[in-house]
Amino acid sequence: MSFKSIIQDMKGELGSISRKGFDVKFSYGLRSRSHRVVQDSSMVVDALRQSCWANMPPELLRDVLMRIEASESAWPPRKNVVACAGVCRSWREITKEIVKTPELSAKLTFPISLKQPGPRDSLLQCYIKRNRSNQTYHLYLGLNQASTDDGKFLLAARKCRRPTCTDYIISLNADDVSKGSTTYIGKLRSNFLGTKFTVYDAQPPNAGARITKSRSIRRLGSRQVSPRVPTGNYPVAHISYELNVLGSRGPRRMQCVMDAIPTSAIEPGGVAPTQTEFVLSNVDSFPSFPFFRSKSNRSESLHSGPLSGPKDEMLILKNKAPRWHEQLQCWCLNFNGRVTVASVKNFQLVASAENGVAGLEHENVILQFGKVGKDVFTMDYQYPISAFQAFAICLSSFDTKIACE
Repeated sequence: MSFKSIIQDMKGELGSISRKGFDVKFSYGLRSRSHRVVQDSSMVVDALRQSCWANMPPELLRDVLMRIEASESAWPPRKNVVACAGVCRSWREITKEIVKTPELSAKLTFPISLKQPGPRDSLLQCYIKRNRSNQTYHLYLGLNQASTDDGKFLLAARKCRRPTCTDYIISLNADDVSKGSTTYIGKLRSNFLGTKFTVYDAQPPNAGARITKSRSIRRLGSRQVSPRVPTGNYPVAHISYELNVLGSRGPRRMQCVMDAIPTSAIEPGGVAPTQTEFVLSNVDSFPSFPFFRSKSNRSESLHSGPLSGPKDEMLILKNKAPRWHEQLQCWCLNFNGRVTVASVKNFQLVASAENGVAGLEHENVILQFGKVGKDVFTMDYQYPISAFQAFAICLSSFDTKIACE
């Protein structure tokens, strides 16, 4: 049986499951709301368990899923791998074992991949599109100059001006970029001058992360959205731009302190915190699709513990100093063809000498950002930072910095 026919049969099977779920909702409509919700979710799960695809031999199923994962290496065909994870529980568990993190595979498959560190040996190429009219920024995977396709959408951000600061709300959904959304994953906040920024994660980046108190606690109706792990502000990075008091001409000078990443992460064999699942803000969301959560302890979903001790100092990143080109009469950096337009926003981040690590680590570009067209910018990143962290750092470059220029 070809993979195409398998997908068609899966669609028919899932369609019948959806119809069963609808019939259940209709037949139990006269009962109480709470009882109806319990019945709906249990019947849908039962229907998934009774699916003919759940009874495939594990050895055959693993072989099929491995072939699919290996053949669908790029988007949009890679959506078939995501579809396989939604067939039933057995398919989902095997798919989770087969699909590796971006650190090992250099691929972004599931949404949680955006919170995981990038590949170790290469830069993952993305790009950002800016919309000046509504102050939004969209992150996409890959950039083909010859194609009119936007590519694979990853993240969206919206700029919100406040009296004393500016917030950039980051979401998984381009159509719903707000803190009240279930797809909200974090934000970037600047000070009044636009010289200091803090990146906040909506869920703890490691087991010992501490939440920052905020007046804007998300609530749904009269109850808090997440009773077990509150969705809040977990600081994961601090970005600062050096003040240009004398008004001298030259590139910006920036520094990033990665609160959740130890200095040892950039050393050979070093490990950075890796999130393995989203902590859902709404316990009623995705009742029949628990791929993004589990009943296990939330601290088990993090591979690395808190930064505590002299050996777990925070990783510090600094922009790579450009060189003055006498013939061109401008500051230049080698972006390897990924940046084509000169801009004060362009930068490359490398590990700072303050980390105490000597050698080539200081020349290894961890994040680079630059302009390629009107409102189009490339964003390339690698281990130990994630796409979410890289996107937030690049958003800080868009903000107006009167005191730094």
